[in-house]
Amino acid sequence: MRLSLATYNIHACIGVDGRFDPHRTLKVLRELGADLIALQEVEHHAVEGRDLLDFFADGLDMAAIAGPTLLRGDRHYGNALLTRLPVSHINRIDLSLPRREPRGALDVQLEWGGRRIQVVATHLGLRLGERRRQVRLLLELFEGSSVDLSALLGDLNEWQLWGGALGWLRRHFTDGCGRAPRTYPGRFPLFALDRVWVRPADGLLGVQAHRTHLARRASDHLPLKALLTLPEVPAVPP
Repeated sequence: MRLSLATYNIHACIGVDGRFDPHRTLKVLRELGADLIALQEVEHHAVEGRDLLDFFADGLDMAAIAGPTLLRGDRHYGNALLTRLPVSHINRIDLSLPRREPRGALDVQLEWGGRRIQVVATHLGLRLGERRRQVRLLLELFEGSSVDLSALLGDLNEWQLWGGALGWLRRHFTDGCGRAPRTYPGRFPLFALDRVWVRPADGLLGVQAHRTHLARRASDHLPLKALLTLPEVPAVPP
């Protein structure tokens, strides 16, 4: 069994041409063909009489989980998750620090092939000290979890390959520098800001940036895709 994951900073559906175009963003999401998609910078406009996240979910025939971090009138803003898998538990985590932009994470448990998996979707802060504090909080979520497979995905805003935050994640997960395609800026990617980390190691089959013409125009980030497989269950001796 294989599972396709993706993470995508949609830049509030504003493309590199400065146009707000949720239909274009939806086309990119369809191109991904993923079973589960983490979204960042989701601004909850009304689109064709529906909330933006519902517009995406209906267009993809997926379930939507909202994780707003900024609550402002009728246009909340933050993270979201789209999934085809059955959801068993949702935990919304506040990662905000004083005098910084509010940040958060979605900690979701899902059922896949009779097994339990944990997906944490997030968008970390811009300052190094901020990200280090947030990564410590995220690692606590994984250390207290008993699932068959866990994954962290999102825009980590980390471009220092050997920074403290990436080093801690590298020790907990198994993703090396060679498995971090560049995704930002979308037209000419220089930095691997978007990441997928998986544990156990053999659950991750591959990671790649989604580099279509449409994706290069729809946001300032490229989507990042990963292919997962369920780890083998050890045989029980007679």
